[in-house]
Amino acid sequence: MDIEIRTDSNIDGDADMVEKAKGEVEKSLGRFDAHVTSIHIHFSDASAGKEGLEDIQCMIEARMEGRKPEAVTEKASTTDKALGSAIGKMRRLLDSEIGKMRDAR
Repeated sequence: MDIEIRTDSNIDGDADMVEKAKGEVEKSLGRFDAHVTSIHIHFSDASAGKEGLEDIQCMIEARMEGRKPEAVTEKASTTDKALGSAIGKMRRLLDSEIGKMRDAR
């Protein structure tokens, strides 16, 4: 599973942040490796660097072979919290979609 992480200009996407995020995704979504070809994560700061509540947005898009991409979005006060919540949403979505695929067989 290929994991790509991008940030807008208001979020510091340094190597440590990218590696930590990749590790979280691999740990939480790695079991879907047989179905998911790539994961794209984008962090953005809705308030453009100004302090505010839940202004960090994390969008995760999962691409599955032979299917349309699935995406979830979550907002939180930090990149870690936004990523954790978005991963939880994506895990539930993939569980549901893969379950539907199995039921269709």
